[in-house]
Amino acid sequence: MGTSEIIVRFRRRGGQAKESADLRQVTIIPHNEWRRIGDSLDSLTREAARLRAERKAKKEMHLRSQEVVKHWTNTYAGVKEQKLKAKKKRDEEIEAERQILDVEEEIHKQGERKKAIEYAKQCQFYQTERVKNFHSGLLLSRVMKERDAQIEFQKSKIKSDKKWEEQLKLSIEKAFKEEQEKAEKQRRDRVALAKDHLKQIKEHEEEEERKRKHEEKDAEEIKRQNSLYEIEMKKKLEKKKEDINESRRLFFEHMNDKNIIKAVEQQQQEEEDEKIRKFIKAKKRLMQMGKEKEAETHRLMEERRERINNFLSELMKEKIDNEDLIIARDIAEAEAEWEKREREKYEKNKAELRAIAEHRAVVMKNKEEEERQRKSEAKEQLLANMKIDQIFWEHEKEKKRKADKERQEVQDAHIQQMAKNKFNAKQAKQAELEYYRRTEALVAEKEKEFQEYAREVTELESESTNKYIYPLVKAVQEGSGGGHGPIFVDRGGLRPSYQANDITGVQLPFYNSQGSKYSNFQKSKGRLGFTW
Repeated sequence: MGTSEIIVRFRRRGGQAKESADLRQVTIIPHNEWRRIGDSLDSLTREAARLRAERKAKKEMHLRSQEVVKHWTNTYAGVKEQKLKAKKKRDEEIEAERQILDVEEEIHKQGERKKAIEYAKQCQFYQTERVKNFHSGLLLSRVMKERDAQIEFQKSKIKSDKKWEEQLKLSIEKAFKEEQEKAEKQRRDRVALAKDHLKQIKEHEEEEERKRKHEEKDAEEIKRQNSLYEIEMKKKLEKKKEDINESRRLFFEHMNDKNIIKAVEQQQQEEEDEKIRKFIKAKKRLMQMGKEKEAETHRLMEERRERINNFLSELMKEKIDNEDLIIARDIAEAEAEWEKREREKYEKNKAELRAIAEHRAVVMKNKEEEERQRKSEAKEQLLANMKIDQIFWEHEKEKKRKADKERQEVQDAHIQQMAKNKFNAKQAKQAELEYYRRTEALVAEKEKEFQEYAREVTELESESTNKYIYPLVKAVQEGSGGGHGPIFVDRGGLRPSYQANDITGVQLPFYNSQGSKYSNFQKSKGRLGFTW
């Protein structure tokens, strides 16, 4: 018996009751044998754990080796790492040098740009009118100084020579001629400028005239559109009134037709009633005649019966024979037959009269029903017409409301356009005032710069000589604009020039005088442009 069989045999099974084991049949396994059996069963698990431990140990050993070798310099990896670090350091140094060079280059370019800007500003400053006039004065001052020096030199050098005097005279004549030509050229230029100004004034006037005509045309067009709108509205109102009158006329015609139809129907009804009354009267007369005839017949029958009775009585009295009795019986039967026929005729007439009365009642009932239906239809037609009139008036009210709304929208649009134009004009005026303020500030700044420049140049020139600085002082005091008129204080100190209003267009002179040397003031006022 094997060990497994013993274990299976004597172990306690699940779900079974506990049984007492026989100790004589139990096999005892030694401890070493038991360990051997366990080791044989757990060999795979222990082998896997051993392999995992070996791999972990190898990995830890590899990491420790890498940590140790990482700082070595005599290996291929160490040499490579050192070369990479050296290359990276060299690249950083080169990049730092390049950045320094870029900064220096940027500073140099910025300085060059600043110099170019300063030079451009200086050139622009030298190109201004006041600086040009000041330089002209500076040149005149230096020329005057040079002229005096040359005159002094010529006086000391040149002797009184006739040939020199003739040459000097020719030079003076030539200079005088050149001055005359120059003055004539300036006059022609002034005349051309005056004509150009007059042409520009005329063009401006024509432009204003065209603008005014265009505005008048727009106003006429708006007026015409308003007139057309009013005419259209009048036409619509007239058409509306015509439609209302037409509807009213149709309504009245309809009512007249209804009244006529009603009168005709009433007349027909009266005629029918008259016929019925005549028929009833005739029937009554016939019935009266029938009653009278019946009474007459009854009276005759009574008389006949009386005669027959008398006759029979006489016969009875006379005791006539049987033949007379038979004849009397036959006569009685004939009279009874006649009475029967008369009674049937009376019943027939009575039935006919009853049928006539029933027919008359049916006809009157139909007439009443037709009259009631006609009144109902007339009432429905009246309500329909009233509803149509109400819809028409509501439609007219809606049209009027839409027209009022459109007119209000047009009016609001006009008001908005006027407000917009006013706002734009106000904005333009504010922009113009802002432009004037900025212009004044700029002119003041330029004037300050010019005064500093002129002061420096004047001081520099006055160091050499103080005799010829008057042109510089005059150029400084003239003000911007270079004219001969009064200075505009509100326009940055501008000094414009004025031209005559006549055909010459010459510039008015600049002089101060206590009185006028001209006696004709009207001519002077005409030249100045005054008309009063």
